[in-house]
Amino acid sequence: MKALVIICSICAIVFYSACKKSSSGTGGNNNGGSGTTFTPNCTGAAIQFSADVAPIISSSCATNSGCHAAGSTQGPGGLTTYAQINAVKVQIRAAIISGAMPKNGTLTAAQKNSIICWIDAGAPNN
Repeated sequence: MKALVIICSICAIVFYSACKKSSSGTGGNNNGGSGTTFTPNCTGAAIQFSADVAPIISSSCATNSGCHAAGSTQGPGGLTTYAQINAVKVQIRAAIISGAMPKNGTLTAAQKNSIICWIDAGAPNN
């Protein structure tokens, strides 16, 4: 029984590690290497989906089928349309704040603010 618990624990750790962003070469958790989560600043933000959010997701998230391009099966799948992005906005917000996404590359504080503040404003299709 004890061996089963150990095996299950090891499997859980391996599964969690495989799904988490690698920190090698990125300076930590994609939040400046501070070990803390990102805190957005939405003061005065007037974020638009088409002008601000869609280009960030297109260039940082929907880059290929291994990420969230059309036909992707990774995580929530493709993130190429407003409907797809809006449907998983809560997960996107959490992944950005925790630094888990994007897996390949980083987002600037301004890019993170744009996406998070847009979501916090109700994720309008504007």
